[in-house]
Amino acid sequence: MHTPDFSTKLVETEEELRAAQHLRYRVFVQELGGGGADVDHEAQLEKDRFDPFFDHLILLDHARPGAIKDQVVGVYRLLRDDQADAVGQFYSEDEYDLTPLRASGRRLLELGRSCLHSDYRGGAAMFHLWNALAAYVFEHEVEILFGTASFHGTDLDALAQPLAMLHHNHLAPPELRVRTQPEHYVDMNRVAIDDLDRRHAMVQVPALIKAYLRLGGFVGDGAFVDHAFNTTDVCLIMDTARMNEKKKNIYTKEVAR
Repeated sequence: MHTPDFSTKLVETEEELRAAQHLRYRVFVQELGGGGADVDHEAQLEKDRFDPFFDHLILLDHARPGAIKDQVVGVYRLLRDDQADAVGQFYSEDEYDLTPLRASGRRLLELGRSCLHSDYRGGAAMFHLWNALAAYVFEHEVEILFGTASFHGTDLDALAQPLAMLHHNHLAPPELRVRTQPEHYVDMNRVAIDDLDRRHAMVQVPALIKAYLRLGGFVGDGAFVDHAFNTTDVCLIMDTARMNEKKKNIYTKEVAR
């Protein structure tokens, strides 16, 4: 096993963007069975019409041999509210009614397409990505972060316990509670609170969602079944003002220097 040589940066060139889209293809299409109208299977690129408007944060391991396509091992897609104005919407507004967030008058940042190469999960890679994300949040004075996070698969019966656990224990406060668009709304309250097996439910919650919850994150009202990506989505919301100092120090550990 080689020793990684990590760095992070925002995408600046077409080659870097294609490398990010290639990793996204590897994770979302090849591993998770997703798709979409704009996916380029021949070039192995997962892309969509929103890409030109986002900032793309990438994690590189310079110790990996090959071109930049082989060295990009982590991706985050970032859309500030001023960038959303340029595209006409946030990406997740097709799934969620974001009126509470838009009405808050606070600086918003949408997170999406977060993924790591399979060789780098459960280690230091996510820490490096999160430090870079924290620096971005600090630089742009972002107050609320949000975005969709996914459970693999679309079997709602199989996901009843974790969805209900999120609904009962981690629902966003009313002033930040986005809601799945009416035509797509899936009630997450699928198991009565007294019938919850919290330990079993948490085992089913993906690591990224657990990480946001540990930082004080919330979920919106309702899930969304994304058949194109073979996922069941929830909307995560994180209010930086609501983090206690311990949690804030974890998230911004290397920002204030």
